[in-house]
Amino acid sequence: MFTTVRYFIKTSIAFLILGIIVGLHLSIAKYISQTAYTQELISAHTHIILVGSVMMMIMGVALWFFPRPEKDDKKYNPDLIWIVYWMMTIATLLRFIFQIIASYYFIKWVNISIVIFSSLQVIAMILFFYSIWGRIRAVGSQYREAKGEKF
Repeated sequence: MFTTVRYFIKTSIAFLILGIIVGLHLSIAKYISQTAYTQELISAHTHIILVGSVMMMIMGVALWFFPRPEKDDKKYNPDLIWIVYWMMTIATLLRFIFQIIASYYFIKWVNISIVIFSSLQVIAMILFFYSIWGRIRAVGSQYREAKGEKF
């Protein structure tokens, strides 16, 4: 497993822990201290788990799982994958932080920042899957299918 894959997976685990802690905070607020919390806090919790943890885990495993790019693959670029990693990590973390802030205060520039960081996440995911598209291919299975094996 190479370095970029480990970064994606370890960051994914860190985001999962962060999301679980916020989920615990939501449970304590509702069931023990019986205080109100906002939809923004729920959104921050859900987003850090689904995008921060699940999507980054999928991206890391995809890098590890799929075969090396073919020699003539012009789309795959390890430097672009590294940039995507940092885009996803920073945008996800900042969106999470600004959603936590937005759950307690209404500040227009914070809301605009949430949209900007969400957009960066979308761009990063598109760039990632564009880059690895050529790696998503059958390796060997076409030969087994030709021999009559069923999958």
